[in-house]
Amino acid sequence: MNGLSADVADDFKQQLDAVCNGNALCSMAHFSVIRASGSDAQGFLQGQLSSDLREVSESRSQYSSYSNAKGRVLGSFLIWQFRGDYFLLVPADIAAALCRRLSMFVLRSQVKLEVLTEPWQLAGVKGTGAEAVLRDVFTDVPAQAHDVMANESGVMIRLPAGNLLLSYDASASGVVKSRLEQVCRQVGGEAWSLLDIAAGVPWVTGPTQEQFVPQMINMDVLGGISFKKGCYPGQEIVARTQYLGKVKRRLFRVELPVAANPGDSLYSPATGDQAIGMIVNTGCDQSGSRVALAVAQLAGWETGLFLEKEYKNALMDLGLPYVID
Repeated sequence: MNGLSADVADDFKQQLDAVCNGNALCSMAHFSVIRASGSDAQGFLQGQLSSDLREVSESRSQYSSYSNAKGRVLGSFLIWQFRGDYFLLVPADIAAALCRRLSMFVLRSQVKLEVLTEPWQLAGVKGTGAEAVLRDVFTDVPAQAHDVMANESGVMIRLPAGNLLLSYDASASGVVKSRLEQVCRQVGGEAWSLLDIAAGVPWVTGPTQEQFVPQMINMDVLGGISFKKGCYPGQEIVARTQYLGKVKRRLFRVELPVAANPGDSLYSPATGDQAIGMIVNTGCDQSGSRVALAVAQLAGWETGLFLEKEYKNALMDLGLPYVID
């Protein structure tokens, strides 16, 4: 938080405290939702994305990714189903371009793809007080990661970090939003991103598109790759990477000594001037330390990972809440 005014720094600290220890409400303006509707929606997505869409239902969500023909990830998603349609949560900066690219391959399939705007809204919710409000309104809340509950207006999804995602029709959300605002601290996307970083859930954005195969960002560990389904763009590369044991780069949760941005390269004495990895997502934890998700060669940790070729600022591995095989 260096360089921020005292008032801004204090406000951000309060947001982080609400995210970590209190009740937080985030508008999720840094994300968008692509809706796929039509009788061929499942089959179409099954042929484009890395996960098995047959495992997505109105009670179960799933992570997935979309790659180019070379197996390089163009976007990562959270997917759920509601009223027969599929909904893909994706960072807002790449949503429109991904929707256009996917639409190029619809051809004669009975599928409509669109980036949702009003009256659809997103909200992130965290905290026991906030969940008490939701239980009062919806009777219950999802218990386990990726569980989905729905009513006539939208859905609630339990995410791996323990927080909840709400996707709903804004015209029917006034009462819920008003009650949540009474018990929650409203937080921005920067503070909210700490939860995904803590959970080891990466989001591909503009600066990191086409930089990784899905395994590099741990999509296989997060359930975002099916090795039993049929073809999809990049599937041959993804399968070869898996079965030949060539996953030499993986996603790590790290502490940064200085500020960095998604897309920044990482270096190690092991590879000299050649980049050995890349920053994927960045945030700040409650203590004020800079944290990030970064992809790097596993061998790089033997000699250290750094933010510059001069090896001045070393990254520290913070570990992940799941095991990488």
